[in-house]
Amino acid sequence: MVPLAHAAVLKNYVTVSQQLGINPYYLLSKVGLSQNLLKDSKLRIPVDKAIDLLEQSSQVSGCEVFGLLMAQQREISDFGEISLLLSYQHTLRDAIQTIVRYRNLLNNALEIFVEEIGNTVIIRQEVISPHSQYSRQGTELALAIMHRFCAALLPHKWRPLSIHFTHNAPNDLSLHRNIFGCSLEFGSEFNGIVCTATELNTTNPQANIAMANHAQRYLDILPNINQSSLIFDVRKSIYLLLPMGRATIDQVAQTHGMNVRTLQRRLEASQTSFSDLINDVRRSLVLRYLKNINYSLAQVSDILGYSMPSSFTRWFISQFGIAPTAWRNVNKNMLNKESDS
Repeated sequence: MVPLAHAAVLKNYVTVSQQLGINPYYLLSKVGLSQNLLKDSKLRIPVDKAIDLLEQSSQVSGCEVFGLLMAQQREISDFGEISLLLSYQHTLRDAIQTIVRYRNLLNNALEIFVEEIGNTVIIRQEVISPHSQYSRQGTELALAIMHRFCAALLPHKWRPLSIHFTHNAPNDLSLHRNIFGCSLEFGSEFNGIVCTATELNTTNPQANIAMANHAQRYLDILPNINQSSLIFDVRKSIYLLLPMGRATIDQVAQTHGMNVRTLQRRLEASQTSFSDLINDVRRSLVLRYLKNINYSLAQVSDILGYSMPSSFTRWFISQFGIAPTAWRNVNKNMLNKESDS
């Protein structure tokens, strides 16, 4: 099934585009999206087209922070059917777990994983398209929406420690600093938000268990029309777990509520395997990290789950017909340009 996102984002898109002086309707048509989608925010749009729209709009307008400008327009009510359930959760932790549970209602290309180390919490996020296209604008839009959601649920109490991006910093960081108000880490190993467990456990002032239960019963009877395919869901999990060293079939099966044999059997029925999906994700991630010259080959090797750089080199040659060092040399001019941008 094609991954889908809420058409509600298109209204934000039109507003931002017009503010920047570009024609939103021309670009909508160019990527294959109908203007009729603007009439019903409950409709869904293909994620690949939404990503293409964001990236093309950023290029046409010359605005490196197009995704952040769109995030400024978003409110909790824009989450659609899930907004009431989120608003009444007891703690921020409960609310984020609810987003994870019902994320297919929001955007089934969005993957979220909450990792805790002592009192430090990492909320990892990835926007993953079927064609493995990394979207700077989509990533920043998703992170800023999550940040604004946390701030709306815990007014005056939400103080994240840092925000992380795998891509390089823009020329002007003023909007990033204004929106996030904390340390910004570009060229990081992950996309996500770092905060404290104390914040995650902070009570929501609007918490109402009765109303939350009522909203959840309503959501649970809705047809799950936005359910992704198992293959796509497993790929999303691998994207987040691989840089953590936890992309094992046991962990992924547990994440999806099944045992290993069941997962293997279902993947085989779809004419693929867990090792094939791991390889597919590695091929996508390796170029993202190799393009960042701040990463040594040893670091890239480790991120992709290879204990020995020599094993990583052999794998890379088998996939791309060239050694990673040679690949970087061949693409040196492009990488230097991206690093300076």
